[in-house]
Amino acid sequence: MEPNMIGAYGPWAAGLIPEGPARLSYRNPRFPAGDLDGWRAGARARLRGCLMQPDSGLVPKAQLQHQLVHDGLHIEHLSWQLPYGPPTEAVLLKPAGARGRLPAVLGLHDHGGNKYFGWRKIAQIGDQIHPMMKEHRDHYYGGVSWANELARRGFAVLIHDAFAFASRRVRAGDLPPVVRKDLKELNPESEEEIEAYNRFASDHEHLMSKSLFCAGTTWPGVFTAEDQRALDYLCSRDDVDPTRVGCAGLSGGGLRTVYLAGLDDRIRCACCVGMMTTWRDYLLNKCYTHTWMVYIPGISFDLDYPEILGLRVPLATLVQNDEADQLFTIGEMRRADRILGEVYAKAGAGDRYKCSFYPGPHRFDRPMQAEAFDWFERWL
Repeated sequence: MEPNMIGAYGPWAAGLIPEGPARLSYRNPRFPAGDLDGWRAGARARLRGCLMQPDSGLVPKAQLQHQLVHDGLHIEHLSWQLPYGPPTEAVLLKPAGARGRLPAVLGLHDHGGNKYFGWRKIAQIGDQIHPMMKEHRDHYYGGVSWANELARRGFAVLIHDAFAFASRRVRAGDLPPVVRKDLKELNPESEEEIEAYNRFASDHEHLMSKSLFCAGTTWPGVFTAEDQRALDYLCSRDDVDPTRVGCAGLSGGGLRTVYLAGLDDRIRCACCVGMMTTWRDYLLNKCYTHTWMVYIPGISFDLDYPEILGLRVPLATLVQNDEADQLFTIGEMRRADRILGEVYAKAGAGDRYKCSFYPGPHRFDRPMQAEAFDWFERWL
């Protein structure tokens, strides 16, 4: 739908696309440039109220499943138990032989229509890789596991399974037959079963959202809470400098970057890849391309989508866009860039925000990774 046509549906519909800054936008003239902390406190309180995060407990007590050295990296395979659901699996990568406290990055895996896999989308802990993950890596990441590549630059990188993915996914045995239908779990690495699970997972996203609403929370509320617990654990490690921590991710990982980095100032440097646009784009142009994980009811009149990431100003922030990204319109990607640029300029921190546009479709390929890794080295 064209923006100029929405008025045909009445004044309420026309009001869904405000012309000026949102009510809690830092760009709103009612917020003086010199009162960043006062503005941020109110805006974040509103965001947290809309997220309705569940109680996800304290710093997770991670259990070491096993550790090894592979391709120059020390790797720990971990798990921890939150107050609800199955244990969360995670991996921690760092250079073999590293000493002292390292800068660290929380690697946030993508959605990609594939909930069967989580951390394995962006990290590798051995020579063997599932054929579906090799195809995924080749398609989106230039043929490499980017978490491993970043760890080789001297970072500790933690990647955990997000809510509803991999170890945190919905299991067939926990579902009533009317929902489960013919879903089976007999051969866990079978491509046929994995594809069937991913079709099921896509079809049941609306059921998950309904259930979470009835439970007094939201899908973004759950995954942001769980990402913050992973951040708690990362910052608690003796080999990590908690003052030099960042996060990054493509697509669904970029979404998680927007919300986590906007909420939590422990993220000193953030890189959002392939997930930057505006609520206008989600509303009018591209709703059909996106997961239920995106939506925070009630926030759109207070903060536009890029302004959630802008809550972290003046902390270092990199946004990477793909010009032919089928998930967004180029006009709204550029509008989001202007919004964030204005936020950082008003705070006198223009040098700490950067937005890059790359040719091609939705991806985080090697040239993009190189820029992101350089950004982390610069600010962490």
